[in-house]
Amino acid sequence: MTHELKIPSGGAIDLLSLGALVHRLDPDIVPFRKATVCRIHVSGGEYNVAANLSDCFGMRTAIATAMVRYPVGDLIAERVRAMGVRGIYKYFDHDGVRGPNMATVYSDRGFGVRPPVVFYNRCNEAAALLKPDDFDWAAIFGEGVRWFHSGGIFASLSPTTAETVIAAMTAAKAAGAVTSFDLNYRAKLWKVSGGEGRAVETLRRIVEHVDVLVGNEEDLQKGLGLKGPEVAAASKLDPSAFVAMMQTVVERFPNVKVVATTLREVLSSNRHNWSAVAWIGGQIVQAPTCQLDVYDRVGGGDGFAAGFFYGLMAGRPAEEAVRLGWAHGALLTTFPGDTTMASAADVEAFAKGGSARIQR
Repeated sequence: MTHELKIPSGGAIDLLSLGALVHRLDPDIVPFRKATVCRIHVSGGEYNVAANLSDCFGMRTAIATAMVRYPVGDLIAERVRAMGVRGIYKYFDHDGVRGPNMATVYSDRGFGVRPPVVFYNRCNEAAALLKPDDFDWAAIFGEGVRWFHSGGIFASLSPTTAETVIAAMTAAKAAGAVTSFDLNYRAKLWKVSGGEGRAVETLRRIVEHVDVLVGNEEDLQKGLGLKGPEVAAASKLDPSAFVAMMQTVVERFPNVKVVATTLREVLSSNRHNWSAVAWIGGQIVQAPTCQLDVYDRVGGGDGFAAGFFYGLMAGRPAEEAVRLGWAHGALLTTFPGDTTMASAADVEAFAKGGSARIQR
């Protein structure tokens, strides 16, 4: 199966992401109110894709984002470098008391019947202050960018972040780059920035510039205001609700050439059934279903997106691209943190049906 994407064959940057960098404080399976120690994971829905593509798949990636000159910013910037991602930063100075700040995400992983919990402190977040003219988009895309990616988490942060996404998307399209967007609808974030009505108005404007859309049927319904079947009516592994919405998506957004999402059935916090599906040029491709023993579920969807994008950029058949995304997302849930620790060989082996037998 082929796709209609015209992916540039070369360029200085394989994928450029635009989004917010955050640090996640993770007390493992201990509820946060009882925590005494935490790990620090550097993350960001848009950044994770760039980090995964660089570290696992050896691609040249970059992140356009805000960076604050203070120790938390230094820690985050060091982790970005360690993942091989080039930082294109708009710098802010911290006043020593109130910020601007690098956002904090708090989580505990849950266990068994106790679900994971995620909450935020994005007060006076530097990334929310970003404006369209904070970056020289013509110069950045003039270096040669094959693929541009952003997402709904960053778009939700403020009116200016949404406009920044649109400005970057416009420049990306003018330069011939493929554009992708992960709807990543987060009710908590949109609730404090205008609610579902603003989410729909904002995300619709953005998706008019998008070639590859990532999001499940709930994202499509709540984020884009599209009508579809009752989300809770079918099995989470049944792609029929997603497939049923594709005609609505392409009628409303004829520019969209690919739509993809993960399929996850949560049996407990540590046991999930996992698959993925993509609509590619009118055809449906579904990955196999596997059972995951989950160590840390955060970032699995970004892991899928990275593997899927890699497959498409590497010229692999659409079926292989979906399986690479599915395999990488599955492996990512077995590591601590939001970004990959897998190798490309690990992903290829699992995508082809590899097992967990010991390697000697």
